[in-house]
Formats: sequence, C-alpha cells, structure tokens
Amino acid sequence: MPTIAKTIILLVFSNLFMTYAWYGHLKNLHDKPWYIAAVISWSIAFFEYMLQVPANRIGYTALSLPQLKILQEIITLSVFVPFAVFYMKQPIKLDYFWAGLCLLGAAYFIFKT
Repeated sequence: MPTIAKTIILLVFSNLFMTYAWYGHLKNLHDKPWYIAAVISWSIAFFEYMLQVPANRIGYTALSLPQLKILQEIITLSVFVPFAVFYMKQPIKLDYFWAGLCLLGAAYFIFKT
C-alpha cells in the first residue's frame, strides 16, 4: 500500500477518535461533572494518539511537514462535518463549504511543486 494511502487511513481513524473525544461528551456526558468527561475523553484520545503518531511518522517519509499538516486539517474537516451534522444534529451550514474551499486552496499551494 502506498505511503500516502497508509497515512490517510490512519489519520481518518485517528480523527474519528479525536472528534468523538473532543466533542462526544457534549452530547453524552452533558449531565456529568467536567472532570468525568475529561477522564473519559482522555481515555478515548489515547487511541487517537496510537494512530496519529504512526500516521505522522509514516507520512513524514513521503510528505513535508506543511503538507502533512494541511492533509491533517482536510481530514479533520472531512470527519468533523458529518459528525456535527449526523451525530450532534447540528444544522448544515454554508460555512462548512467555505472552510472546505479555503482548505482546498491551502492544499493547492502547499502541494504544488
């Protein structure tokens, strides 16, 4: 499997854990004290780091640091929007589209050779 494909797969799964750890408690633990949510979130974030660190190490063999960061941001938005809309029941906003366009512009400039 190509290095970039491995990196993307690991980053997608990492972001699934990260997004749930950062925002899932707002829906599921809203009636619990913040420190309980923090401990549970950190427990979930452990798995995010177990995927993120290898993803960055693998990706850095084929991508520059700025390219790796922009790739991460694109994946983050790609994971966050469906999470916000479908799981957190947030309305779809045009802002997501504009943010995506900005990231496409960033990707263009950072990946052009």
